[in-house]
Amino acid sequence: MDWNKENKLRICSGMLILIALLAIPFITPIQKYISIPTDIVTFEGQTPVELPEFGGNASLNTADDSIQAIDSSGFYAKEPGESELFYEVAGFPVKKVNVSVLEDVEVIPGGQSIGVQLNTLGVLVVGHHLVNGPNGTASPGEEADIKVGDMIVEINGEPIKSMEEVKPLVEEAGKNQENLKVTLKRGDETIDTTLEPVLDKKENDYKIGVYIRDSAAGIGTMTFYDPKSHNYGALGHVISDMDTQKPIEINDGTIVRSSVTSIEKGNNGTPGEKQAKFSLKENRIGTITKNSPFGIFGELNNPIENGNYDEPMPVALSHEVEEGPAKILTVLEGEKVEEFDVEVVSSVPQKFPATKGMVIQISDERLLDKTGGIVQGMSGSPIIQNGKIIGAVTHVFVNDPTSGYGVHIEWMLQEAGVDIYNQEKAS
Repeated sequence: MDWNKENKLRICSGMLILIALLAIPFITPIQKYISIPTDIVTFEGQTPVELPEFGGNASLNTADDSIQAIDSSGFYAKEPGESELFYEVAGFPVKKVNVSVLEDVEVIPGGQSIGVQLNTLGVLVVGHHLVNGPNGTASPGEEADIKVGDMIVEINGEPIKSMEEVKPLVEEAGKNQENLKVTLKRGDETIDTTLEPVLDKKENDYKIGVYIRDSAAGIGTMTFYDPKSHNYGALGHVISDMDTQKPIEINDGTIVRSSVTSIEKGNNGTPGEKQAKFSLKENRIGTITKNSPFGIFGELNNPIENGNYDEPMPVALSHEVEEGPAKILTVLEGEKVEEFDVEVVSSVPQKFPATKGMVIQISDERLLDKTGGIVQGMSGSPIIQNGKIIGAVTHVFVNDPTSGYGVHIEWMLQEAGVDIYNQEKAS
């Protein structure tokens, strides 16, 4: 055979093999096979768990009494435990699916407007200012390499929890012409520095050249309450300082009842906002022990009502969320919790905790007319689909206030210490 012809034949054969390999995933049976998950986690209950159909004369079989197969389209999870399902064709197993059935988890959905106060872990540095001292103007804090966003946690070995504790130490050190030994928390780092108070000639007062804050307040929405543990989850996202834009590390906090007084409607490029009134001295309903990327969490002193949703409701795992109609619970006026129509535009099944798991769009005409879509203060509004709590509203799209992100409920439950995966029993 001619050498060139042999090379051409090899090249053509290689091309045909490559095309065949690339085409395999697009062959319908192969596509169906690939779409079948190898692992499924679900809750026990009467609702069938749907699986991709393999087609033809395929069937689902299991020897385990804890699950019940339904032809080749899914199964019922009857009891908690670990099980196996087998897709069979003509009596031969073609794929195994590992099934983990969890005990059903039910929590009470929220929707109530709440007032929030966080007390920082130490005092937060939110800016620098110049001090008019004997040697000119300077910022002692900036010279000591204290940065915006740092948390002052100790001065001269004394724990600092409020702004009121700082001034006497500054005055004493200034009068004694001594430096302050300052311990900072910067992210995960602990930093020690030395700070020299300077006498401000105009105010005749010793200054350190930093602006500090020890608390933050605002409003949000309750997401859920666990009647067994009394734990709750709210907001669905971390609370950040308004000046530094960094998450606030908290010492403790309080949530109170809140009443919505008015709503500033959102427009493209300008998010709207709920206006509400609350008293931090009255109507306290719970504590705040955690400020995380998935919201704020703590313990309620007493259950709070929301009208038609006062009974525990099952929750859905991320892979159980469907694109399509859903509801949210939130307050537009006073303390009345109402139900509104939304659409789940997309949802990402997540095996590990992550924010922004869903995209939702407001479809309720009354809500759109009143708010323009998702507004500040609506964060934490529970999302309900098919009789289950699936997540919470978190962020609005600035350029499209009718749409925004949602977080899956399982990650909020995990942060609240609700044991969905039966880890306590397993250990």
